Amino acid sequence: MQAEIITIGDEILIGQVVDTNSAWMAKELNKYGIGVSKITSISDQADDIVRTIEAAMKRSPLVLMTGGLGPTNDDITKKTLSDYFGMKLIQDDELYQKIQDRLAKYGIPMNRFNREQALIPDRARIIPNDFGSAPCMWFEKEKSILVSMPGVPFEMKGIMKNGLIPAITDHFATSEIVHKTIMTDGIGESVLAQMLSDWEGNLPQDMKLAYLPSPGKVRLRLSITGDSKTELEKMVDAEVQKLKKILPDNIFAYDDIAIEERIAELLLKKGKTLGTAESCTGGYIAHLITSHAGSSAYFKGSVVSYSNEIKQNVLGVNSKDLEEFGAVSQEVVEQMAIGARKVLNTDYAVATSGIAGPDGGTDEKPVGTVWIALAGDFGVQSEKLELYKVRERNIKVSAFKVLNLLRKELEK
Repeated sequence: MQAEIITIGDEILIGQVVDTNSAWMAKELNKYGIGVSKITSISDQADDIVRTIEAAMKRSPLVLMTGGLGPTNDDITKKTLSDYFGMKLIQDDELYQKIQDRLAKYGIPMNRFNREQALIPDRARIIPNDFGSAPCMWFEKEKSILVSMPGVPFEMKGIMKNGLIPAITDHFATSEIVHKTIMTDGIGESVLAQMLSDWEGNLPQDMKLAYLPSPGKVRLRLSITGDSKTELEKMVDAEVQKLKKILPDNIFAYDDIAIEERIAELLLKKGKTLGTAESCTGGYIAHLITSHAGSSAYFKGSVVSYSNEIKQNVLGVNSKDLEEFGAVSQEVVEQMAIGARKVLNTDYAVATSGIAGPDGGTDEKPVGTVWIALAGDFGVQSEKLELYKVRERNIKVSAFKVLNLLRKELEK
């Protein structure tokens, strides 16, 4: 079964707000065997809303909308949908009381905008919204369902989980969808596709493979639809086993797990600790690690040694090496990793030093030249990266590459 998603709001179209709702909704629907065939963003204009929902309901049995249900004059979705489906807006006394009680709690008087929030289309099915005042409305026309939800993410997610998903699965007969994501590193998309061409060509007829490249890695996603989830999972697992033989050293995780999450699993399993010494990445590696709860169990801290002074005085990098080889060099980055391990008293330390760009490069060391290093009981290892002229991309790739060095060491 396929659904469509429509998001309403000029703020999305001008880039002021990023549409995270659609991605979350699509992922949630997939858990229940519902694919998403189209995602559309439209303006807060009645004509656009009518034209878009009319076309969507002709194509899809289920259309989910978010946005335009607030209490201000620019939120016109509820009135537009009521007119389109030939319904009248009537007051919902229970919702009215709920809004009144919430405002009274904060000492806010009721005004006409708040009262209008309690109006609902007289023949629409209302799905409870326990997280706000905007109603979730279920409309039916011929064989299609349209559901309108508020655009506030935590309200939309609460409605989906607590009321809407059960209503959808009761109404529609759905198939099972199984996805499996395989995280790979060290091989570019085109080279990877060539390596996997024979395997891909022999996949089961209904199984699809997608390549999803991002800085430093390529995600492979296998997808298949059918009636028995158990059988589908067996089919996918069989293909993953074949893939592991083709890429024995390039799969670092499964199911969209980030590299820092894999590092966390391995460090916790082995009872080891980590620190970072960052120059060109400016603390980005530490940010990735500490963005996950529980990181204090294995991460001790970071030295953001952006200047040579900090490299020398805090991390103990030799001043002569800094002068002779420069900050962006194998000699310096290895000393940074060794120094961080000593200063932070950790089992492992990773280090980065490079020219992130967009300027600052030379003929000898152009923009995108980065050295990374890993220090541990085994000693120290380093690697030179020749990256791009885009600063943000260089920072992300450098962080991934040095964490991947650690991942490989931990998996030995």
